[in-house]
Amino acid sequence: MRLTPAQLFTDVHPGPANGAAHWVATQDGKRVRLGHWLPEGAARGTVLLFPGRTEYIEKYGVVAGELTTRGHAVLTIDWRGQGLADRMLGDPRIGHVDRFPDYQKDVAAMVHAARELNLPRPFYLLAHSMGGAIALRAAMEGLAVQAAVFTGPMWGIRISRHLRPIAWSMSQIMPLIGQGSRVPPGSKLEPYVLAEPFEDNMLTTDEEMYDMMRDQIRAHPELALGGPSFVWLREALAETAHLERRPSPNLPTHVFLGSNERIVQVSRIHDRMQRWKQGRLEVIDGGEHEVLMESREITRPLYDRIASFFEGHRNR
Repeated sequence: MRLTPAQLFTDVHPGPANGAAHWVATQDGKRVRLGHWLPEGAARGTVLLFPGRTEYIEKYGVVAGELTTRGHAVLTIDWRGQGLADRMLGDPRIGHVDRFPDYQKDVAAMVHAARELNLPRPFYLLAHSMGGAIALRAAMEGLAVQAAVFTGPMWGIRISRHLRPIAWSMSQIMPLIGQGSRVPPGSKLEPYVLAEPFEDNMLTTDEEMYDMMRDQIRAHPELALGGPSFVWLREALAETAHLERRPSPNLPTHVFLGSNERIVQVSRIHDRMQRWKQGRLEVIDGGEHEVLMESREITRPLYDRIASFFEGHRNR
């Protein structure tokens, strides 16, 4: 598996100065992009950072800055179908995956690259939203990390009770009639942060962070992604139902959840964490979906707890 240099945009809200990006091909021939940053001095390990749906490497520059300051290297990824990775449909605005477990091929490429780049051990896992679903399966299937942190993990999708049967039905029927590449009703082709005002948005209460997301996409529209396809919805619903039936892995885990979470299914998170013997759930008062991108008074102690949690399991 060969790594080649890739573009890393540093003109708008850049991450740490020593970042680099690489192209890598997955086993099924998709090209994904990886980005990594190293701390100054000796690293205390590497955080494998799994982003959410619609996200891209540059958005996590602020997270990389927090983690590298605390002594950890960071490796993150543009999943297939988003960021600068290969888009899966003719219309690049639509989020799509043929099968949800295909993301595990991206995970395999990421782990291989971490070894090729000789990133410092041990490895830890930090996963957000859709990345939380990808990470949970990866951990269940033996991903070699010392500990895991999840933020707003997509272990279920928040859909109103009366709309859930309709969502399931349409996600099954539309692909059968050749309409699987369309977006469901209510979804938009425009990125959420450009389509919705800051006021009462579902991502963050911090306007600077919301502006950062807007600035990056406006400067580099090739990073933008809109709503998901019916196929993505079908696959995501099937994957989260599958994960719900499986036991939690034998892995120390800390989950952070905003008290005003409105994107993922909160009950699934509470249910799993009540059963996860090595797991802890912490609700962030006033937080929205992206608790890593809230105000500094929220995120500063949160990053300290994440770094301390990883350090506490360094020699597990």
